[in-house]
Amino acid sequence: MRTATLGPVERGEALARMAERELDVLVVGGGVVGAGTALDAATRGLATGLVEARDWAAGTSSRSSKLIHGGLRYLEMLDFALVREALKERGLLLERIAPHLVRPVPFLYPLQHKGWERFYAGSGVALYDAMSISSGHGRGLPTHRHLTRKHALSVAPCLKKDALVGALQYYDAQMDDARYVATIVRTAAAYGADVANRARVVGFLREGERVVGARVHDLEQGGEFEVRARQVVNATGVWTDDTQGLIAERGQFHVRASKGIHLVVPKDRIHSTTGLILRTEKSVLFVIPWGRHWIVGTTDTDWDLDKAHPAASSADIDYLLEHVNSVLSTPLTRDDVQGVYAGLRPLLAGESDATSKLSREHTVAHPVPGLVVVAGGKYTTYRVMAKDAVDEAVHGLDQKVADCVTEDVPLMGAEGYKALWNTRARIAQRTGLHVARVEHLLNRYGSMIDEVLALITADPTLGEPLAAADDYLRAEVVYAASHEGARHLDDVLTRRTRVSIETFDRGTRSAREAAELMAPVLGWDKGQIEREVEHYEKRVEAERESQRQPDDLTADAARLGAPDIQPR
Repeated sequence: MRTATLGPVERGEALARMAERELDVLVVGGGVVGAGTALDAATRGLATGLVEARDWAAGTSSRSSKLIHGGLRYLEMLDFALVREALKERGLLLERIAPHLVRPVPFLYPLQHKGWERFYAGSGVALYDAMSISSGHGRGLPTHRHLTRKHALSVAPCLKKDALVGALQYYDAQMDDARYVATIVRTAAAYGADVANRARVVGFLREGERVVGARVHDLEQGGEFEVRARQVVNATGVWTDDTQGLIAERGQFHVRASKGIHLVVPKDRIHSTTGLILRTEKSVLFVIPWGRHWIVGTTDTDWDLDKAHPAASSADIDYLLEHVNSVLSTPLTRDDVQGVYAGLRPLLAGESDATSKLSREHTVAHPVPGLVVVAGGKYTTYRVMAKDAVDEAVHGLDQKVADCVTEDVPLMGAEGYKALWNTRARIAQRTGLHVARVEHLLNRYGSMIDEVLALITADPTLGEPLAAADDYLRAEVVYAASHEGARHLDDVLTRRTRVSIETFDRGTRSAREAAELMAPVLGWDKGQIEREVEHYEKRVEAERESQRQPDDLTADAARLGAPDIQPR
């Protein structure tokens, strides 16, 4: 397929085009739902724009459990429709839409009661597999299996012997959530969407009661301009109510924020060949394989403080450690924690007890002419949410518009990925990179690997790993700024790569090297390099300080000690 580059020049051109013409659809919000909505609209032939106040996936969509899953626990709630929908989407992403970004991951569910629990849990997992296969897109994953206690301990030696009487093992899928969003955005741009991050909507344009566009502030170059559109889609997640407030209209529903935190620990701290799923008194706890690490999460607590930078408190960290240590033979300590991140789930809440769901389902509304609102949902079903949002917007367009086609639209990097994977040894031989490094690149860029390798051909020093984060090549930092829309150091170390949660220094030792690699692409002088490094170091220290605080209020106050990066 065609490719799209999201460098600084392309961003400026996209903003200019949005200011010059009336769009069919303007999408506000660059998380997974907003990005998916822009792709859906563009692939229907609509003139589409997408603006995001910060970076792509800077909010909820970069801070998830990084799972593409049907939601096994929703079966227990008898929410069969949600599970069926999510399992179909899981299969589509694995097989067709993003096989380079989404991959299977095994989970072990320890059984603690003989007899009835194996029957009860086994029936649920069997139904889960059956629903996946019946969707027509679930044959790529192994089905579940029952394990004896001895077999389970051989698969997961980390478990205490008295923590289980047997186990079930089943499969779901995972991805790098922020990378996935950036790839959707690039794919939307490849199909003609104009996209720009660091472009904040500060107001809506009205003609009578109708919304006819938005006022946008360019946070990089400064200045404010108008973007006119026949339909505007509000896809701002936990900011939905704030965005709706810009038109002073009472919403038909509200979005409540629920905080979930995750810990990242080194692979050698938990001796297991499989992920784990554990029951807690409130929900479930996942221990998820993540490259050379494990992700442990998550919590589920109300959050009504700063939405941009939700903070993990000491109590949150203790909660996760206490629960995971209840089954581990060698307990984790604070010293084992490499990274911590907190995210906010957007949960729907009605205006009264009768309508309140606090649900993982999504809803779409048309509160005033010209404005569509989409909210709620879960990452796995982003494509369905996007389809529903565009379908609603189409009702307001006086023209015939094609049906949704995104079920059959692979993301950039998907086409040719499997063939390249089969030839990875030859790619390694040709480039001089180790085959493990080639596999790493293929699983991040797919068939776009050639663009990264071209940078190395032009400058062989870019084929070296970052000095303090050797999972990533120097070329990946340059590529993030030149092709993937990264505008600041934080974008690269936190979202285009995961250095900020995968190293004990949280990326501070890589900050200057990365900033100097980005500088020529983004036109930074020495002063801007210093500002970027200083901001990143302050952000990390503010996060560390927040994680030493006893509760949400004090953690939030500590995290807000590091303001957002400002433009030059």
